[in-house]
Order: sequence, then C-alpha cells, then structure tokens
Amino acid sequence: MTTLKSSAPLYEVQNVSKSYGSVVALSGVSLKIHAGEVIGLVGDNGAGKSTLVKVLSGAHQPSEGKVLLEGVERSWSSPREALEAGVETLYQDSGLAPHLSVSSNVFLGRELYVKGILGKLGFLAKKKMDQVAHENLEKVGIAVPQSNRSVSQLSGGQRQAVAIGRAVSWASKVIILDEPTNHLGARQAGEVLAVIKAAKERGLGVIFISHTLPHVLQVTDRIVVLRLGKIVADAPTSTFDAESLLGTITGLIE
Repeated sequence: MTTLKSSAPLYEVQNVSKSYGSVVALSGVSLKIHAGEVIGLVGDNGAGKSTLVKVLSGAHQPSEGKVLLEGVERSWSSPREALEAGVETLYQDSGLAPHLSVSSNVFLGRELYVKGILGKLGFLAKKKMDQVAHENLEKVGIAVPQSNRSVSQLSGGQRQAVAIGRAVSWASKVIILDEPTNHLGARQAGEVLAVIKAAKERGLGVIFISHTLPHVLQVTDRIVVLRLGKIVADAPTSTFDAESLLGTITGLIE
C-alpha cells in the first residue's frame, strides 16, 4: 500500500531562527512535511537538530519565523499544547516506566477510569486499557505477547517499539522521533523501522532524526540536512547514497 501525499503541507516552519543569547542555533530554517511522508533530519553534532525538534515539539518558541499546522499559524506554549493538537514527540529517552505494564505505559497520563458511585471517579479500567493497548500496538505492527506484561521483561527493541507505538497510536497528525534506533542491534532496529513504516501507512507525517545513515536511507522519502543551524540540502532520499549523504553532512560535498 502506498500512501498518497497531499499537496498542502501538514506541518511547516517558515524562516525560523532561534538564538540563545549571542548563540544562533537556527537561522532562516524552512521545512515542510506532508501526511504520509517520512522525513530524515540529519546533521553533525551542533548542527541545530535538537533545537529544531524543540521548536517543532513546542518545547521552545522560535526567535523569528512561523510554525504552521495544517496551514494555521501556531505559537505553542508547551509540548502539551502541541501534543493535544496532534504532534507527538519521542525523545532518545523513551519515557517508559519499566515497572509498569505495557498497557499502563501506553495510557500513561491518559488513563481510563470506571465511574464510581454518583459519577465520582472510580477505578482504573485495566481490562479495557489492556484491550485497547493491544489493539493499538497491533495496528502499527507491534507484537507484544501480553499487554499486561511488565515493560522490564521486554527486549530493548521491544521497549523502543512500544514507546514508538504509544506515540503513533496517540498521534493524529505528526510524530517526531529523536534517535529511536540508537544503541539497538540490527534485529531490534528492524522492529523500530517497521513501526515507522506503519506510521507512514497510517497517513502520519514522520520526522526521523538519526545519526545512523543506513536507517535514514532505508525508511525515509526525503532527507533534510542541517549544518551550523541552516538547511544545506532538502531532497528526495533517492538522490543520496551513504557516501554523498555523509559528504553533505560534513560539508565535503556542497
């Protein structure tokens, strides 16, 4: 199944700059992402990737420029506001609670409750949460034997896949993934990349930040290269190979 991209951007930044005192972290950055598209965001350390992620996720406001979601200008006051609008962000630290079950992690901060007497808040709807969590993870291709299983019993790849699956299941528009395959073996990384493909098939816009260039080349539609706070390349993934992409990142290829 191939997801058709709409001509109108789903999420966009226009001429965004971000400074911290005298330090310019981003300068005139413009980026568009469409529904059903996976963008690889790459660059060397200090290129501005983390700052751009913070602007996109609502953690920081740009010093200059605009952020637009579905064509409407947004000024996020917090990551929570961006999240409620459909923009989910998964950082390198997955944020999973290892001693909680898979379903409890999927619903962390969004728990379901059974109403008590006279409509008062009652008990956690654990069976319902287990069922819905299992269904949501299955939709994005994550096979967890039991959704009431403790996260501490999962492999590293399974944990990361659950974290991404949680983000994908709640995201309605855009998902931002910061180094999701970092420190994973080949098989475990493959599980995570499969979830990214599932997010694309669901019509989400996916921004995939990674230093692992083979993974970027494998799952993205387009690659954006940042260097010293500026975009120096924005082109279809098919125009790059590992050597040319590395050369563009380091500045050996202009």
